[in-house]
Amino acid sequence: MLQSSIHYGIHFGLPLVVAIVFYRTYWLKAYAIMILGILIDLDHLLANPVFDPNRCSINFHPLHSYYAIAVYIVLLIPKKVRLIGLGLIIHIIADTADCWLM
Repeated sequence: MLQSSIHYGIHFGLPLVVAIVFYRTYWLKAYAIMILGILIDLDHLLANPVFDPNRCSINFHPLHSYYAIAVYIVLLIPKKVRLIGLGLIIHIIADTADCWLM
């Protein structure tokens, strides 16, 4: 219960805080873009079983690999895609916290 609260708290709470603090004038748009980072979980559909509560996503699923994470970090540099990069990095932070709490 605590693990999932932390996991989903990071997934949905951290983007909200970032949006309100750093993108105040268009926080809702910023929040929505960052929340779209959840779409990288579609790579879970490639796994068998699709959901395993004892599996760490980091470096297991293709969009959670270290190579993908490096790309997400690079996305933080150009201003035009920074919110996408932030959403993806926040997603990775949430999944990393999940792995640590296992």
